[in-house]
Amino acid sequence: MSDSTIEFSAAAAPLAEKLLAPALEIIARYPEGRGRSALLPLLHLVQTEEGHVSPTGVAFCAEVLGINKAQVGAVATFYTMYKRRPTGEYLVSVCTNTLCNMMGGQDVYDRLNDHLGVGHDETTADGRITLEHAECLAACDYAPVVTVNYDFAIDEATPDSAVELVESLRKGERPTPTRGARICSLKEMQHQLAGFADEREGAVGDGPAGAPTLRGVNLAQQHGIAVPNFRLDAPIAKTKPAREQKQSVTNPAEAAGVASNKPAGDAKPAGDSRGNEVKK
Repeated sequence: MSDSTIEFSAAAAPLAEKLLAPALEIIARYPEGRGRSALLPLLHLVQTEEGHVSPTGVAFCAEVLGINKAQVGAVATFYTMYKRRPTGEYLVSVCTNTLCNMMGGQDVYDRLNDHLGVGHDETTADGRITLEHAECLAACDYAPVVTVNYDFAIDEATPDSAVELVESLRKGERPTPTRGARICSLKEMQHQLAGFADEREGAVGDGPAGAPTLRGVNLAQQHGIAVPNFRLDAPIAKTKPAREQKQSVTNPAEAAGVASNKPAGDAKPAGDSRGNEVKK
């Protein structure tokens, strides 16, 4: 696909002027004829400009992929990482799922709710912070956790540490997270989620795994527990195993039933005769 083959509508043209080159680069990652698989990273790409998926973004994705806007909208409204309205520079997510909740996650969220004066998926008046409660942030060993733009910012968070974090962000600072990559803006994160590298110097965190994460393996080593026949250097198969051949029907009665159960011609399930009765 080349830019000379695409004629953009007035709705999509503003984004096409800015994003067509990286969009074509994303599409080129996929096999020929499979370009529509690029929709997920393309939706992240449009958020690098607008901070959310606007009608303009939907039109751009649809036209660059050659699909309709309903198909784009169906995906954009299914995943929570695609925002349908303007979002703050920093998306602060507090895990309030089972373990984090038991460890104080709801208290952390409630304090931020009171301190910022905004609720779930709402943005502060200065446009800096959007607050959301998250169902799971995949860090139960550090519960409760708070992320900023999907990167871990506070482990074993408290209401006070969460308030300190958002106040630092509102001042234009980018505090050092407990672990992981350095904090970036939401638009910068969307650029990474679209499949492009973070070019900031020292942006990618390289700290070691924390003690809670290593607790299980340390206990196994202390007690001499190991998986039988486990080899760390075992090669990983690069091809799928061959499928087993489906056994043919050998029972005469079963074979007769299979032969008579032909697929329906009107998209109804095979064997459903309602509406197909033969008039006599």
